[in-house]
Amino acid sequence: MLDKFNQLVEKAKSFKFSSSEDLENFRLTFLVKKGLLNELIQEFKSLPNDQKKELGKVLNITKQTVEEIYNVNSKKIISDHNSSRFNNDLPGYYIESGSRHIISSVVDEMTAIFERLGFSVSVGPEIEDDWHNFSALNFPKNHPARDMQDTFFVDQEIALRTHTSSVQVRLMELGNLPIRSIMPGRVYRNEAISSRSNCFFHQVEGLYIDKGVSFSDLKQTLYNFVKEFFGPDTKVRFRASYFPFTEPSAEMDIFLGTETASDYKLTKGTGWLEILGCGMVDPNVLENCNIDKSYSGFAFGLGVDRIAMLKYGVKDLRTFFNNDKRFLTQFDSL
Repeated sequence: MLDKFNQLVEKAKSFKFSSSEDLENFRLTFLVKKGLLNELIQEFKSLPNDQKKELGKVLNITKQTVEEIYNVNSKKIISDHNSSRFNNDLPGYYIESGSRHIISSVVDEMTAIFERLGFSVSVGPEIEDDWHNFSALNFPKNHPARDMQDTFFVDQEIALRTHTSSVQVRLMELGNLPIRSIMPGRVYRNEAISSRSNCFFHQVEGLYIDKGVSFSDLKQTLYNFVKEFFGPDTKVRFRASYFPFTEPSAEMDIFLGTETASDYKLTKGTGWLEILGCGMVDPNVLENCNIDKSYSGFAFGLGVDRIAMLKYGVKDLRTFFNNDKRFLTQFDSL
């Protein structure tokens, strides 16, 4: 019996290992239920007790030796396999870190300026009902904005909001006066996608409601914003305009000049470019929101995408949303 143990060990030690197939053949030969090691164990069980006591330690050593041969060669073959797959001398992979999108960075910059001017930040739903998106803001029933050609309707009364003015209505309805807040967010219009327009874009609107608020307060607020955002030497002007929810209404332009061909084309030869709409909140809007006539206020709205294009010299609006890393990584440091 002792000779059989020794023969088994010698046979296991002489086994040649060069692949995972050889490793599997060793396991099938020695370690499975019908393998040589288990046959020897079964034969050992039939021995008289006095011989079992003498050969038991030899059996355990034999079993440990065979299993160790398998384990050592198993680790070696796996290691050799991994070494053939990977070249440790090659440089590792660079994992790029993410950064904020340029539009988010511009919104953050605008928000920070208005917060320093005393404005809080308010947000609201992007899917709105007719009352908050149109009716409360003094849009007549036949206004073009209510047409399906201009607005994405979910049904007759629900639409994707066309401006963040709907958040202004929700704030006024709460009745927590005075109100001094901006409303950044994404809005939707049914427009053809081009270098100058998209079916969705971003706005930052503002609302200030209190007693004794005047157009002078509006102008000074926007002056401060433009001077800080575009630079202290920026020239601005106000032009009379019309919006259903403000009266009087105006548009604010900044002066770019006509020295370059792009500025001449962008300003249509005038040197001036409109950047926002504004005005005093229409009394009808205040009444719709149950605000006492002793209060007055102003509102304004900026297109973030256009402002970003203007500030960073981007020629095509679509490049903001094409997910082209070559473009987006230019603004990682913002």
